[in-house]
Amino acid sequence: MSKKYVMGNGAIALGALSAGVNLVSGYPGTPSSEIIETVNKYPHEGTYLEWSVNEKAAMEVASAAAYCGARAMVTMKQVGLNVASDPLMSLAYVGVKGGMVVVSADDPGPISSQTEQDTRRFAEFARIPVFDPASPEEAFEMVQDAFSCSEKYKTPVILRPTTRVDHAYASIESADTFKAKDYEGFVKDSKKWVIFPRLSFANHAMIEKRNVEIGKEFSSYRFNTVSGTSSKAVVATGVSYAYASEFLKDYPEIRLIKVGTPYPLPESFLLKALEGVEEVLCFEELSPYIEESLLKLAGMHHLNINVRGKLTGDVPSSGENDTDSARRIIGGFLGFEAQESKIDLAEAPQPPARPPMLCAGCPHRASFYAVKRAMKGKKAYFCGDIGCYTLGNAMPLDMVDTCLCMGAGITMAQGFNHMDSDATAVSFTGDSTFFASGITGVVNAVYNAANMLVCILDNSTTAMTGHQPHPGTGRNLMSTPVEKISIEKTLLAVGVKKVVTVDPLDLEAAIEAVKECADIEGVKAIIFKSPCVALEKPTGKMKVCSDKCVGCMRCIKEIGCPALSVSDGKAVIDENLCTGCGLCAKLCKVGAIGGV
Repeated sequence: MSKKYVMGNGAIALGALSAGVNLVSGYPGTPSSEIIETVNKYPHEGTYLEWSVNEKAAMEVASAAAYCGARAMVTMKQVGLNVASDPLMSLAYVGVKGGMVVVSADDPGPISSQTEQDTRRFAEFARIPVFDPASPEEAFEMVQDAFSCSEKYKTPVILRPTTRVDHAYASIESADTFKAKDYEGFVKDSKKWVIFPRLSFANHAMIEKRNVEIGKEFSSYRFNTVSGTSSKAVVATGVSYAYASEFLKDYPEIRLIKVGTPYPLPESFLLKALEGVEEVLCFEELSPYIEESLLKLAGMHHLNINVRGKLTGDVPSSGENDTDSARRIIGGFLGFEAQESKIDLAEAPQPPARPPMLCAGCPHRASFYAVKRAMKGKKAYFCGDIGCYTLGNAMPLDMVDTCLCMGAGITMAQGFNHMDSDATAVSFTGDSTFFASGITGVVNAVYNAANMLVCILDNSTTAMTGHQPHPGTGRNLMSTPVEKISIEKTLLAVGVKKVVTVDPLDLEAAIEAVKECADIEGVKAIIFKSPCVALEKPTGKMKVCSDKCVGCMRCIKEIGCPALSVSDGKAVIDENLCTGCGLCAKLCKVGAIGGV
């Protein structure tokens, strides 16, 4: 045993390894990505790991392991749970034999997501238990408890960390090497494992009865706690409890109630914890889940308690909580004098605005620019997708008109085509996203006779979430030599009329490829293939010859590379940022930019 200083995701990984996990699958997505990567870091005899092509596949792989009696964990972010919802809803009815933990990392803010989805709602909807850790230390313990709960009640269980728990750091004491637990193996029984309406009907009744028992067990769970004796109480969950606890540490008389298992609600615990309470503030992130639960509880048991929170406007209905909001909101609820920060920020300068942008030298910039040049003067719709290339929406590129969810770029372009056949419909999809959820969109386009241009921005990695491998990279998480799945062959196999592969940094060739394909009727595709600049930097740097520069600023106004700026009316290149991709040199009409 030794202490390890790890982030919350690392604590979850160590907890799973300590529980003897046999299989871990998932799809990368911030803030959850480091969980699988940390499992892979430590010696793990008998534990199989994989980055699946998407969350649905990951859930189904893990479910088979759990059917065998093995312990399985599947990881994703909150929007990934939507992709995995089909198998999860059925799993809730069929059940499992071995422990199965679904880690769905929520992202209040949101910081790096499309939505502020609250997984507690999903757990209630699916009728499966959920654990809500307040710290990395609790996450380490809770994932082990979740496996035990899953095995005891034969159900998948959700662990719901949030971004500030996932990315916080703590010292965790655990073993240094790990071994997966033994398991029985799959026992064939079609009456149990093959879902039919009669089985679902019977199991639904069993689930509702079982959840009452789980709620009773959760009422004595060690991470459901209460302190203080005041008639005003604060109820908090997840990382919001940490903020509340920090603020109230100097007020030990204030009743602070922590709910670590939001569903099934630990009713007996809460009824006891609320004895003598006249007013309660629910301090939680995202939805008013605990607040609504307490309102129901108060109504059922005729409790004379004033419940306050998001529904009453005392707590913001969106965004993150933090120590400052805890001081302001809880202090106001308790009637303390205006709780001002102890730090005077009046003279502090405002931080500079730093909008997200494509990296200097990113080949996606050249891909977008090539399409922009080729489509100049034409009516076109540009449908983006989830990944680094979403940043193609930024000025001056302005090449992403829509971005809905993963894989939607290809299918939305079809919708635009069917509604406005006079315009050119273009989709932008990354190589990892293509394998995750783009292939079905291409099939749909071919089947339904769409006229569109599919652009695959292939940088040979899953860049935005930390450069994880995918089916097109030729390697998997277990370092097993695997055949690269060809995007080009896949496109041709499903009936795409023409597929062109081009290096986007060869600008003129890229522009001509777009023009050629755009004139072809039907579904056609361009694979813009160039490695991610964070993994394979081009050699050399670019430099502006100030004597030749005429100050037209075309290089800056056209592509928006962060390495380019203006000094004394001339373009200059920051050699610390420049990667030598040469795109700016291809734009310069007077030949003022060259390599050094």
